[in-house]
Amino acid sequence: MTTLFGIDRLLADPALRKPLEGKRVALLAHPASVTADLTHSVDALVAAGIDVTAVFGPQHGVRGDLQDNMMESPDFTDPTYGMPVFSLYGEVRRPSGQSMHTFDVMLVDLQDLGCRIYTYVTTLLYVLEAAAQHGKAVWVLDRPNPAGRPVEGTRLLPGWESFVGAGPMVMRHGLTMGEMGHWFIRHLGLDVDYRVIEMEGWQPEGPGFGWPTDRVWINPSPNAVNVNMARAYAGTVMVEGATLSEGRGTTRPLELFGAPDIDAKAVIAEMRRIAPEWLAGCKLRNIWFEPTFHKHMKQLNNGVHIHAEGEWYDHAAFRPWRVQALGFKAIRSLYPDYPIWRGKDFKYEYTEDVLAIDVINGGPGLREWVDDAGAGAGDLDALALPDEAAWRAEIEELLLYR
Repeated sequence: MTTLFGIDRLLADPALRKPLEGKRVALLAHPASVTADLTHSVDALVAAGIDVTAVFGPQHGVRGDLQDNMMESPDFTDPTYGMPVFSLYGEVRRPSGQSMHTFDVMLVDLQDLGCRIYTYVTTLLYVLEAAAQHGKAVWVLDRPNPAGRPVEGTRLLPGWESFVGAGPMVMRHGLTMGEMGHWFIRHLGLDVDYRVIEMEGWQPEGPGFGWPTDRVWINPSPNAVNVNMARAYAGTVMVEGATLSEGRGTTRPLELFGAPDIDAKAVIAEMRRIAPEWLAGCKLRNIWFEPTFHKHMKQLNNGVHIHAEGEWYDHAAFRPWRVQALGFKAIRSLYPDYPIWRGKDFKYEYTEDVLAIDVINGGPGLREWVDDAGAGAGDLDALALPDEAAWRAEIEELLLYR
């Protein structure tokens, strides 16, 4: 049986669509917003007779045309249907009052990656806050969390909120977008007309471990190229705050890390020496690559490719945040003076005068652990394990899929 996502159930069931009759409907979507037969959601909704009066696009745009990170999208008019397309990653990150007057109900149909830093969860929060302010309804057409239910990482600390940190959640949060909406509403006490059109047949612990094997993968953003990336991302995204390459400018971005001046075989060996237990559930491979753009462009890099797939993948054992932390720690151990971290002059996602690695982690704890020569694996576990346990308890009653 095909796993039905929220959009599929909405289109198949007239009773689910009935509350939209006579309403102006907006759609928040990107390239992965497609039905089971790969029709884009905006086309499918219009064909179903729904009055779509506006479209909104998150980071990388509705069309996903902006390859690089932190590139803004403009507003435009849809060439097929003539409705306005509003960018929520351009002049504004929050929906403007003007754009909020173009609809009564917003359908949110965004494929997420299950990681705090992926900006679509923050965009969902901003939409919910604007809807509460303007008396609009929000429906999330739910989609799988391709990283599944495991949670990992430290919580974002108070005062570290940003566009890549919407609240005090752990890095790998284990929720779907629909569930995350419920968490935001509860956490912030929002008064908003909110509804989740749930999936049918999604088994987070079934085959695929989060991503159903009967559905094809479509990039929700240009560098989210496959399920392996989605699994590794809660760790590899930290490389955006480092001078190392995360593989942007290659065909396997955010599945690897490297640089021209490291010995990747030595790094892997050092990772195994420091915390072999953190490398369970995946396979590390020594690689060479030459990015065509971005960091270390047109230079030969030696790096580590993280394979959370095939015979080596163990869903319960794989801990991407710790794997990447261990990669940093090994480089610091082998090359004590290596300039791992990007400086404060690098403005990460609209932040000022803070290190990108700290913005990404929602506090300085991980960086301080890496840079402390006397700190071992148990010290990072001491930071993360209590946060992970508390988060699991906090989200338990919000889980829609068992």
